[in-house]
Amino acid sequence: MSVLFHSRTLLPGAILTLLFTAAALISLVWVPYDTTVLDIANRMKPPSWLHPFGTDQFGRDILSMIMVGARTSIAVALVAVGIGMAVGVPLGLAAAGRKGGLMDEIIMRANDLVFAFPSLLIAVMITAVFGASALNAIIAIGIFNIPVFARLTRGAALSLWNREYILAARVAGKGSARISLEHILPNVANLLIVQGTIQFSLGILAEAGLSYVGLGAQPPTASWGRMLADSQTMISLAPHLALFPGLAILLTVLGLNLLGDGLRDSLDPKLRRART
Repeated sequence: MSVLFHSRTLLPGAILTLLFTAAALISLVWVPYDTTVLDIANRMKPPSWLHPFGTDQFGRDILSMIMVGARTSIAVALVAVGIGMAVGVPLGLAAAGRKGGLMDEIIMRANDLVFAFPSLLIAVMITAVFGASALNAIIAIGIFNIPVFARLTRGAALSLWNREYILAARVAGKGSARISLEHILPNVANLLIVQGTIQFSLGILAEAGLSYVGLGAQPPTASWGRMLADSQTMISLAPHLALFPGLAILLTVLGLNLLGDGLRDSLDPKLRRART
């Protein structure tokens, strides 16, 4: 455990990540105010003891909205990254196991095709067919994550296939699929975990961006991106409407990036030896 916290970025990243994860989990059972109830008489109130972050244009408590919005952002990004890893990692392992073959070529060209379409464009196409929703945002972000993990896994796996213990496994009669599961995947897991945290932060940014343009979570579901979009015409009258959701996005993404950097520094044996 002490080795993990040699990194200067791991602890602050973990604290920020745990803070917003805790807010999301607490919002499942309790929030200061009901985010579905409008209180027009108290609209756009500045921060106070009753409302630490103030109220929005509908009189809803911004702190409560941010807590529920954390749940939305984390859920969307987590499921989307899970989709990317669940599909991309096996594809990357399969491509590496058949380097130069037909399967490798098909997988990598398909990855190039997906990379040609940004997640926002994929979301627009999905929305045009199925309508805007958090589910479609998850699908769009998840599809964009697949080639990221496929390329990363393939590149890391290729560097292992000529190792002596892999050659010994082949001599023992193990097939490519079994070697990939038993020997390759455990040795690239650390790299995948680090990349997962980075993609998680990018997923939160993507969800906020999609909600900002109306392609993500729809009202009355709270979303940080939707809060920013709703506040842009009133920012001169009530700057706190944009300040607090913007800080929530900034600190969450910063925390995840610091966590990813810290995990990379702690789990990479080369960097660990360099520090010692």
